Amino acid sequence: MSAATISAPAAAPAEDGRIGLRANLRHIGALARRNMLQIKQDPESMFDAVLMPIIFILLFTYVFGGSIAGKGHEKEYVDYLVPGLMAMMGMNIAMAVGTGVNDDFKKGVMDRFRTMPIARSSVLIAKIVVEVGRMLVATLILLAMGFAIGLTVSTSVLHLLAAVALSMTFGASLMWIFILLGLTMKTAQAVQGVAMLVLMPLQFGSSIFAPTSNMPGWLEGFTKYNPLSNLADAARHLINGGPVAHSVWMTLAWSVAITVVTAPLAVAKFRKKT
Repeated sequence: MSAATISAPAAAPAEDGRIGLRANLRHIGALARRNMLQIKQDPESMFDAVLMPIIFILLFTYVFGGSIAGKGHEKEYVDYLVPGLMAMMGMNIAMAVGTGVNDDFKKGVMDRFRTMPIARSSVLIAKIVVEVGRMLVATLILLAMGFAIGLTVSTSVLHLLAAVALSMTFGASLMWIFILLGLTMKTAQAVQGVAMLVLMPLQFGSSIFAPTSNMPGWLEGFTKYNPLSNLADAARHLINGGPVAHSVWMTLAWSVAITVVTAPLAVAKFRKKT
C-alpha cells in the first residue's frame, strides 16, 4: 500500500500547531495499520523474524553447546542460551527498522507523511509498534523451539512473561538508535554496515552465549557494563531463578536512557531530513 492511499486523519492541529494526545494515538494507529498491511502484501519481510530464532537456537545448541557446556550437557546449555537469545532478538529486529526508514525516504513515502497534519513522532512510533510485534513473533518462536529441545522454566509463567516484556522494552528503545541511523546514513547498505559494527562487539562481548567468568579481565569488565549482558542475565534469572533486581533495574535504566537521548534526536532529524 502506497502512502498516497492513506487518508489524512480528520483531526487538524490545534491553533498553536500542536496535536492532541487522542489525535496522535489515532495517527499512530492508522500508520501502524499501513505498516502491517505492507507486511501482509510482502510476507517475505517476516522471514527474518520467523527463521532467525530457529537457526540461532539450533546452531548454537548443537554446534557450540557441547564445547561451551560440555559434551552431553546440551540440555543445560539450552536453559542458559534461550534467555540470552531473547536479548539478541531485539537487537537484530531493531536493525531492520533503520533500513526500513531509510528505504521509505528513498521511495518518497516519508515526504508524503510530512505533508500531512500529523505529529512527526507518530510516523516513527508507528514503525516501532509494528516492529515490536515482529519482535514478539520472533521471541515466541524462539521459546517454542526452546521448549521443543528441552527448555525448562524453573520459576513461573509470570516470570517468563516478565522476561518477554523486558526484552520487548529494551528492544523498542534500541529501535530509536537504528531509526536515527536510518535517517542519518545515505543508503540502507550503509545502515546495515554500521549496525553490524555495533552489533557484533555487543553480542559476542556479553553473557548471551557463554558465562563471562572465563573471559580475559578487560573483556569481563566490558561485559558488566554491556546492556545486552544485563538483559540476558535478567531474562535468565527470571526464567531459571536467581537474583533479578540489579539486572532488571539496569536494563530498565538503559532502556529509559537510550530512549530519552535518541528519540528526540530521531524526531528532530526526521523533521529536517531532505
